[in-house]
Amino acid sequence: MATFTCSAAHLGQLLGSAANATAAADYICNGFDAVSNKLVDATYAIDNTYLLFSAYLVFSMQLGFAMLCAGSVRAKNTMNIMLTNVLDAATGGLFYYLFGFAFANGSPSNGFIGKHFFGLANFPSPSFDYGFFLYQWAFAIAAAGITSGSIAERTQFVSYLIYSSFLTGLVYPIVSHWFWSADGWASPVRSENLLFGSGVIDFAGSGVVHMVGGIAGLWGALIEGPRVGRFDSNGKPVALRGHSGTLVVLGTFLLWFGWYGFNPGSFLNILKVYGKSGSSYYGQWSAIGRTAITTTLAGSSAALTTLFGKRALTGHWNVIDVCNGLLGGFAAITGGCSVVDPWAAIICGFVAAWVLIGCNKLAEIFKYDDPLEAAQLHGGCGAWGIVFTALFAKEAYVNEIYPGRPGRPYGLLMGGGGRLLAAHIVQILVVLGWQKRDTRWVEARLLVKTKT
Repeated sequence: MATFTCSAAHLGQLLGSAANATAAADYICNGFDAVSNKLVDATYAIDNTYLLFSAYLVFSMQLGFAMLCAGSVRAKNTMNIMLTNVLDAATGGLFYYLFGFAFANGSPSNGFIGKHFFGLANFPSPSFDYGFFLYQWAFAIAAAGITSGSIAERTQFVSYLIYSSFLTGLVYPIVSHWFWSADGWASPVRSENLLFGSGVIDFAGSGVVHMVGGIAGLWGALIEGPRVGRFDSNGKPVALRGHSGTLVVLGTFLLWFGWYGFNPGSFLNILKVYGKSGSSYYGQWSAIGRTAITTTLAGSSAALTTLFGKRALTGHWNVIDVCNGLLGGFAAITGGCSVVDPWAAIICGFVAAWVLIGCNKLAEIFKYDDPLEAAQLHGGCGAWGIVFTALFAKEAYVNEIYPGRPGRPYGLLMGGGGRLLAAHIVQILVVLGWQKRDTRWVEARLLVKTKT
């Protein structure tokens, strides 16, 4: 950082006459300008370091997905499912670089799809640096990782390779453009014409990531059909347990760790002052800390609710159920983690646990087979998270995270009216429709070919 000398003797000499007063002022101001410029540089460096560290945390979730998948399938299928996890990262890296980032973030663009930065052309730009690309890529492959669990033990890796490329290169990027890009038709950061006056507040992706991955997995598992032996001749479910609860628990903790990059990292920077609160300055660092707490409480609440809920329903304790409940709570809070109070996050996790239990019951009734409960966990709990945000988003937090629009709608149960809820219902319907139209079409052709 730049330094300058400023002593009493020096200033006395400079201020010896009125003529020297201007020289003194220039000297002092130039010194402060030099310091200010260096502080700006330091701010950019710290913010980019924060973003890169968050990207590394989100990428570490791939290891969590791999361990979770490996432990949830039978031993004979371990190598196949691990291969799909590696392919998610590898193909995602290439196709998100070539097409996905441009479709998601290319600006200026229209409300449907981005159209700049293919192959990172003209990059970095005034809007984005390389760290932002890395962070967004980590999100894209997280959505693909969700899908791999739903169709485990039934899909050849070549077909999955093609599908994973399609998901990370086209399907996910377009959805993220709709809700996160400054040009997206439902984005809360549009400059004008916000959906229902608010846009969709899906801060870290209950809908954009979890619903997209979960619904894609749902269609894939429905097309493939259940695994051989999953249901008996009378249609009753038969447990096909994974071979390692240890790997499931390890994967869960790795995902938990990575979620602190997923949710708090979605602020993208940390050195932003909101103003003075009491005797201390209140800024983005405080909101980031609050977001980490809401994430923790939602997952913890969901885990404990699942533990006792499943005990009441089945008469026994099950660590796999607890792990899935925990992850369901995380998926639900992801959308509203930055705009709700910690007490509301506990409610979010509590309801998410029952959503997961209910979705699993429906899966048995309709003979739907998902070895990792990924569609139920990410799709079902993600949808609940979208509704939850529209109910509990706090006005003060919404104005902090999305400033510049006085009177922006907030949570219905917090006195903010129903416009945010209307926007979020639109999001759920649009994601369902998009996944049915494009994802199902591609999966049907790939997976039917695999069966022949």
